[in-house]
Amino acid sequence: MSDLNRRRALSLGVALGLAGAASATAPAWAWSPASSVAGTGSGADPWWVWDDEVDTLVAGLLAAGRIPAVNTALASWVNNRDPLPSGLPAELSAYLRKVNRLPSWADPVKLRRAADFNRRKDTYLFMLYGLGSGIMSTVIPREAKSVYWSAGGADMKDRAAKTFTFGYDLSDLDAFEPSGQFVVTANKTRLVHAAVRHLLPQSPHWTAVADERIPISNGDILITFHSLGTFVHRKLIEWKVPMSAADEEAFLHSWQVAIHLLGVREEFIPKTWADADAQSAQVLTPLLAPTFEGHELAEDLLGLTAQVDLGVTRGFLNEFVRYVLSDEIGDWLNLRRDYAAAGLIRAGWPAYIAFREGLLPVAPAGFYLFDQFVRALAMLFLNNGRSPVTTPITIPTGNRPGS
Repeated sequence: MSDLNRRRALSLGVALGLAGAASATAPAWAWSPASSVAGTGSGADPWWVWDDEVDTLVAGLLAAGRIPAVNTALASWVNNRDPLPSGLPAELSAYLRKVNRLPSWADPVKLRRAADFNRRKDTYLFMLYGLGSGIMSTVIPREAKSVYWSAGGADMKDRAAKTFTFGYDLSDLDAFEPSGQFVVTANKTRLVHAAVRHLLPQSPHWTAVADERIPISNGDILITFHSLGTFVHRKLIEWKVPMSAADEEAFLHSWQVAIHLLGVREEFIPKTWADADAQSAQVLTPLLAPTFEGHELAEDLLGLTAQVDLGVTRGFLNEFVRYVLSDEIGDWLNLRRDYAAAGLIRAGWPAYIAFREGLLPVAPAGFYLFDQFVRALAMLFLNNGRSPVTTPITIPTGNRPGS
């Protein structure tokens, strides 16, 4: 995918996942803070930890009807080095001045290496985020319910276009540099999360199906991380995509910094990939399940592909989702089988990777089909190739229309 800009490795998975909540019924927290970046902790349960300061702040702005003006002011705040815009409430400016910075433990060398890794492996990252993490989010019950009943759930293309900026900016070579945009984007996303935590409990439709009192806890954000970073890392290994130890460490570090910027306590952030795998096995894998909301969202997301020529059939798309996730998840989502496409994918995708990595001297049969498929999906989820600056992250003021 050499002619796709490195920033286009963004996925619908990031776009959808980071705007929702996560697991089914939160498990008992048994993960040790000794395995975290902090190395120690209070023993708190992340499913009962939210983001108190910004939650109180945004709730007050919503009650006072000030969010539209805040969104207008924040529209011009884009790059990490940009000064805070005028016109923000004083209390919001004070909060953003405090949090709009990298943690003291952020390693700029690792962050730059992670950005280069994203550039070099963008093809696989895009496919895994888009057809892996994005669709997985629809079988994470809390996430599916929260996304469906929130304001953007009624228009998934618009929601994706507005929220995918998080992953777009995270994939940029300058993501964490002054000239990049990710630190600002993460803090805007944090404001959105605070608004959703205030608004969703007011929806009788959400409260009727939710098994939580307030969405998007620290635990929920950790689940989103595992459905993105941890899942993708495991699949890259499974697909035998060459990675150095330094690449793997840098990729993890970028996610550690990212979820810190979203308000996750350091005592919950895994220190190594082994620690992340252990945490994911406890809090994500056992909780995947189908829901009405998830089925509707999956159909919406996969239905977006009808708007462009992917060069493949819907059966091929269904089978690629099954290949990336599992037949069990495919059955939950009622993805109709296409056994001819399944055989092509299972034989052709590993060969496609091997050729791209220089392990095959001649392009295998089906190479151009896969290449066209990747490019077409990229353009679809890139809002037809336009910059996400045209679809900025905005703080919602309500829930799903009619809910």
